[in-house]
Amino acid sequence: MTPLDIFIVDDDRDFAESLGEILASAGHRVELCFDGESAVHIFRQQKFDLTFMDVKLPGKNGVESFFEIRKINPRARVVMMTAYSVEQILTQAIEHGALGVLRKPFDTVRLLRMLEDVRPDGVILMADDDPDFADSLRHLLSDRGYKVLVASNGQEAVAAVMADGIDILILDLKLPVLSGLEVYLELRRRNRSLPTIIVTGYAEEEAEAMDQLRAMSVAGCLIKPFDPQRMLEIIQAIENDKIHNLWFPPATAGE
Repeated sequence: MTPLDIFIVDDDRDFAESLGEILASAGHRVELCFDGESAVHIFRQQKFDLTFMDVKLPGKNGVESFFEIRKINPRARVVMMTAYSVEQILTQAIEHGALGVLRKPFDTVRLLRMLEDVRPDGVILMADDDPDFADSLRHLLSDRGYKVLVASNGQEAVAAVMADGIDILILDLKLPVLSGLEVYLELRRRNRSLPTIIVTGYAEEEAEAMDQLRAMSVAGCLIKPFDPQRMLEIIQAIENDKIHNLWFPPATAGE
C-alpha cells in the first residue's frame, strides 16, 4: 500500500502518540497536534492524505476545526474520533463531508482497514480535443474512483494545472491553441511539472516531440489505439512511485 501522510489531532498525548506509532509502523508518515487552533495552522502549511480529529479539543473543538480545514481544502479527508456521545455535532460533521467516526477505544484492525480504502485524491486532468475519446476514458477512470477533469485545448490544460489540485496529467500531443509539447514546456517553465502520460495517434508524425518528452522523463506514452488497462498500469505506477518510463506501443488485434 502507498504510504500516506496522516495528521492526528488529539489533546490526549499518550493516545495520539500511540496511534501515531501504530500508523508509522504500518509505513505511513505521521504528524501530531494537540489542539484545534494549531491543527488549522499546520493544515494551512502542509498537505495530508488523511486526518484523524478528536471531537473534544481545548479551545476550538474538533468539529469547528474540521469546518476550518474543509474551507482550506474542500477535499480534505477527515475521520472524527470521540469517546463521548455527541451524536448531533458528529452527524453535522458527517453531513459536511467527514469520512466517518471512530469511537475510542477502537480496534486498530478496523483503523488499518480504513486506511486501505484511502489514497491521495487522484485528480486526473485529461487534455484531449476528441470528446468521444475523452468521455470514454473519463468513465473508465471515474469507475475506479478517480476524479477526472477534461481540457479540450492546450490553454485550458495549462490553466487547470496552474489552478492546482491536479495529480496526474493525461496529455494528447495534438491539441488546438497550444500543442501537447507546448503545454508540457510551459508548465515546466512555470515550475509546475507533474506526472504526465502522453497520448498520441500520430507516432511517426510526432516522433521528434516524443523524443523531447522522453528525454524530459515523461511518465509514459500511449499510442492510439491502446488497451485502456495500459493507462491504468501507468497511473498505478505513478501512485506507487514506481515509474520506469512506461512507453507502450499501440494495441494489436487480439490484445
